[in-house]
Amino acid sequence: MVLDNFFKDLKDKKKKIAVIGLGYVGIPLLINLGKYFRTIGFDINEYKVNNLRNNKLEDIFDLSDFNKIDCTLTSDEKILKTANFFIVVVPTPVNKHNDPDLSAVINATKIISRNMPKNSIIVYESTVYPGLTEEVCIPLLEKESGYTNKTDFWVGYSPERINPGDKKYTLENIVKVISAQDDFSFKIIEKVYSKIIKAGIYRAESIKVAEAAKVIENIQRDINIALVNELAMIFSKLNIDTNQVLSAAKTKWNFLDFRPGLVGGHCIGVDPFYLTYKAKEFGYHPEIILAGRKINDNMSYFIGNEVIKRLLNNCEAKGKLKIVLFGVTFKENIKDIRNSKVVDLYEYFKQYGINTEIYDPIADQSMAFDEYGIKIIGYNDIENIDAAVFCVAHNSFKSMNMVSFKSRFKSKNPYIFDVKGIFNKKVIESIGYKYWRL
Repeated sequence: MVLDNFFKDLKDKKKKIAVIGLGYVGIPLLINLGKYFRTIGFDINEYKVNNLRNNKLEDIFDLSDFNKIDCTLTSDEKILKTANFFIVVVPTPVNKHNDPDLSAVINATKIISRNMPKNSIIVYESTVYPGLTEEVCIPLLEKESGYTNKTDFWVGYSPERINPGDKKYTLENIVKVISAQDDFSFKIIEKVYSKIIKAGIYRAESIKVAEAAKVIENIQRDINIALVNELAMIFSKLNIDTNQVLSAAKTKWNFLDFRPGLVGGHCIGVDPFYLTYKAKEFGYHPEIILAGRKINDNMSYFIGNEVIKRLLNNCEAKGKLKIVLFGVTFKENIKDIRNSKVVDLYEYFKQYGINTEIYDPIADQSMAFDEYGIKIIGYNDIENIDAAVFCVAHNSFKSMNMVSFKSRFKSKNPYIFDVKGIFNKKVIESIGYKYWRL
């Protein structure tokens, strides 16, 4: 197969690029690729595919772009037979034991194997442990398809780096790390991604290097946040305002400005376990990585304890306590609630018999109920409460009228618990609130 002919067929739209997995990563990738190539957006979830066709899904994207590109949205895997360049962007969660759940990657690999023609290239973007692409995916592709690797098909790995909801660091503005089995396949993969990536391409020396680079990006953030979370717990006991300490410390040019908070979602709270799983396989028990995970996983209980302690010590809080949590998504200004640590906080309060409700104008309400049994209330349903716990820094929360909001409380001097530090302490206290922040 000649390099120029392969890419020329893609460019001339004789062949298609298929994106497998239509979530926060797959959708922008598909939209951008569709500006230059014929594309297929595939997902096994037919309901999601239908919603995408009707512009009814993923509110952080402008889905009207689908009307401007050459794209087929489908849950019918037979349509994939018309593609010869496949990009896998399915989720890679962990199970209840924090071991990698590879079912989506394996299923996607089998689907591609059943439908890819000879002379295909498959690029994995899903976050995995170092070695998975070559040790699991390639043998499976050979077994299921009957083809021979590096003769009938080639494989690459290019870790996704999308930050959902970020308007500055979008797909095209983030350097793209790519890797491949040989120069031949690398050049084709580079040509494809270069059409949509403005920030540039970085070639990793091997697929394992690219896999490892991705997983440590989130591990580094996880550990740094864990450090600040531990400092916040210490400073709380010392009656020192953590935010004031961090503001003073960051005046030094090389201080890393991480902030305390709940660490959930499908990346930072999950990816470290992929590397620790592989490390244990080789007889090494990671200490710092797992310690960071333990601290961050337990922050919900620390925050919950601080809230209960302060409310019980407040003589104005009488009878059964009523608390409203503001925000349930795993990060600000998106609807995704996967692995949200706010749910842990909710369950913690419920365990102590506290009347606890959640208000979130952005979160996917049906998903909250289906996955957690949580019914999200409306703003007008907030009344006669003892405390408001702001867990997520949604823009709509930052712009709330905190003066009129006081009418929703039982007390004249009610409590505001600010997990993300979204309010000015002096301003909030001047209104008449009692204020605590992490």
